[in-house]
Amino acid sequence: MADNQQLYNNLRKKYHRFHFESFEVDHEKYQTVIRFHFSVEDQYHFYPVLIFPASRFYTKLSEEQWNLLAFHAGMAELVSYWKSACPPTVVIKPYRLTQEQIGWWKKLYFHGLGEFFYQNGIETNETDFMTIDCESSIELPSPRSIPDSNKVIVPVGGGKDSAVTLELLKESGFDVYPMAINPRPAILETIENAGISRDKFIQVTRQLDPLLLKLNEEGFLNGHTPFSSVVAFITAVAAMLSGIRHVALSNESSANEATIPGTKINHQYSKSFEFEKDFREYSQQWITPDLNYFSFLRPLSEMQIGRLFSELKNHYFSFKSCNRGSKDNIWCGECSKCLFTAIILGPHMSREQQKKIFGKDILDDGGLKPVFDQLAGVAPEKPFECVGTIDEVQASVHLIMERWENPLPMLIESAGIPAIEDQHIKKMEKALEPNHFLSKEFYDILIKKLNSVYGS
Repeated sequence: MADNQQLYNNLRKKYHRFHFESFEVDHEKYQTVIRFHFSVEDQYHFYPVLIFPASRFYTKLSEEQWNLLAFHAGMAELVSYWKSACPPTVVIKPYRLTQEQIGWWKKLYFHGLGEFFYQNGIETNETDFMTIDCESSIELPSPRSIPDSNKVIVPVGGGKDSAVTLELLKESGFDVYPMAINPRPAILETIENAGISRDKFIQVTRQLDPLLLKLNEEGFLNGHTPFSSVVAFITAVAAMLSGIRHVALSNESSANEATIPGTKINHQYSKSFEFEKDFREYSQQWITPDLNYFSFLRPLSEMQIGRLFSELKNHYFSFKSCNRGSKDNIWCGECSKCLFTAIILGPHMSREQQKKIFGKDILDDGGLKPVFDQLAGVAPEKPFECVGTIDEVQASVHLIMERWENPLPMLIESAGIPAIEDQHIKKMEKALEPNHFLSKEFYDILIKKLNSVYGS
């Protein structure tokens, strides 16, 4: 993306204030609708929507509880609209925030927009990029408790990671409730292939205001926002609405690695352990003390998850991790996500199996050499995508070279990466990330499964 520093400066001079004007919660016959109102000065008004269809297992929430949840969902949503003009002041009208909360939100917005600032060539800092003011004197409603149970909500994205989480938790006796926002075919097929009843499906519809897309076309600023933080606050709504305190994400240890080496710029910031820790602390203090939001796969690497997924053959032809092809439920076969997935699964699949899954011999596509170099650490930057670490890519390439029959596909044959000792790869296969929030009952499930595939 071109250097937009001057555009950023000009927009901030023209548009001084962004407002979180209001929200409303409407309980219709078969759904609850949350409508937000944001504005840039009094010139541009945005009205995004969240919809929660009714379900037989939902509990009744009070008006105060709905307001607490809706307000926080709005705080997570607003940054997607703020970034169009980046006004220096954000005015929060519905409730009053403490200085501690204001600092928390500024940290999320700043680091969650790290890629946005970098890609647009914008130089700023956490202190100056935004000031948050509250016009209201109304305090937030009190948090609400959630009873303990063996039920667990699993957000499903349609890729390999959430399939592994669904299958392992279900296999271990947990009562699993899949959740998805704007579910696409790969998500529905993942749930179906895992053998989980659609009666337990927590479905959420998220509608962006089309004015945002119009402003993008007109030359306002655009770029990546921390969508997973929006998901986090939506899971808080789902947890309180369903009375289920456990929310098991499928973010792995690889999400902690910076996209730009030597910086804190991370495409996956809101999937990182740092955000997970911050969100747990915030939600337990201000929303509900009982919410157990954690990533079930956090101790694992992408290599290990790829190995576990390779056993789930019932998901081979339904899972999709490609963002470009998501609307058409296909692998585009041309992006970093497609190529990374092929590499990380390559050691555990034959070349023919990969052709059937991706619709092409993706590792034999010479046009993907620049993307391969980014993934393998040959280029100075990783792709701005949810992909694994450079070490994992290099190790997986090494294993493919060992296990696939000749002739090797073009990208692997010309990899040009350092030789890796088998002992180092074995160490990577058994290494576990110590920073996680899994309780013993969840952690033991992972250890048992890893022992079965790698040996104790």
